[in-house]
Amino acid sequence: MRDTSARMLALLSLLQSRPDWPGPELAERLRVSTRTIRHDVARLRELGYPVDAETGRTGHYRLGVGASLPPLLLDDDEAVAIALGLRAGTGLAGTREAGDRALAKLDRVLPHRLRRTVAALTAATDRGPENTGSDAPDPEVDPAVLRTVAEAIRDRTSLRVGGVDGPARPLEPYRLVSWERRWYVVVRDPHDGRWTVLRADGLELRTPAGPRYAPVEPPEDLTDLVLREVAATGWSVHARIVVEAPAAEVLARINPAVGVVEPRDARSCVLVTGADSVATVAAYIGMLDLDFRVDGPPELVAQLRTSGERYLRAVAGAR
Repeated sequence: MRDTSARMLALLSLLQSRPDWPGPELAERLRVSTRTIRHDVARLRELGYPVDAETGRTGHYRLGVGASLPPLLLDDDEAVAIALGLRAGTGLAGTREAGDRALAKLDRVLPHRLRRTVAALTAATDRGPENTGSDAPDPEVDPAVLRTVAEAIRDRTSLRVGGVDGPARPLEPYRLVSWERRWYVVVRDPHDGRWTVLRADGLELRTPAGPRYAPVEPPEDLTDLVLREVAATGWSVHARIVVEAPAAEVLARINPAVGVVEPRDARSCVLVTGADSVATVAAYIGMLDLDFRVDGPPELVAQLRTSGERYLRAVAGAR
C-alpha cells in the first residue's frame, strides 16, 4: 500500500506538471505497466481528481477541471516561489485576508529546510519602485542562485563569483533587490571595499563558497545605490539638466528611478537622468513643473523644441 500511495503521488505530480501525457511515457517514468497507470488513474478519480483520458493506441491523460479544488503537489522551487509571491502580494487591496490565510496554510506544511529558505529570501530582499508598461522579456533566474545568495546573506558567507574577465573572486553579498521584474545583488569587494550591483540572472557562482565575513553597512541608502547604478547602465539616453530650484525641492518631486540630483548652489541643482528615448526624458522634465535648462544631447534639445512648439499650437486660439 505504501508503494501504491507513493506511486499515485508521483503520478499526480507528473499530471500537474504539464497538460498532456501519453500513457506509455507515464509508465516509463514510473517504471510500471500501462495497465497499472490505468488503475492508478481510476484511483485518483475516486479521490476527486478529474483525470481525462483519450483512448487510442497509446492513450493520453491530462488533469481536467473539476467542481472543487483538489490538493496540489509542489516541488521545492514551486513551493518557495508561491510563498514569496504570497508574501509580496498580501498587501493588495481586497486580497490581503485571503493571501494571509493561504500563506499561513503553506507555512504550516513547508518542511523546515524550505521554511528557512523562504525566511532567508524574505529577510534578504528589498523591492524598488515598479514602473508599468515595459514589454521587455523577463530574464530567467535560476531559483537555486537566489536561494544560495539569500542563505549567504543570512549566514554572512562570501560568494565566489566567476567571470569571463578573470578567475573567481570572493564577494560579500549584502542584499537582494527586486526591481522592474529583475533580480539584483548588492555586493562588496573585500579587497578594495567597493560596492557594486550585479544582475542575478548573469551570476555565475563557484563552489565551494568563500569564507565568512563581518557585515559592513553600505555608505548610502541601499535602494538609491541600486536604482542609480541599474538605471544608469540601462538608459539609452543620458542627460544632465540644470533645474532652477534647490536640490531638496527636486528630490521631493521625482521618483528615485528617474535619476540623481546633484546640488549646484542654494537655488539650483543638476538632475542626472535618462531613459529609453528622448521623448520619455522630455516628459520627465516637464513633470517637474520647474524652470530648467538643457544643453544636450542634441536629440533631446530637438525633442524639447518640438514639444514646446506643439504645446504652443495647442493654446494658440485660447484666451
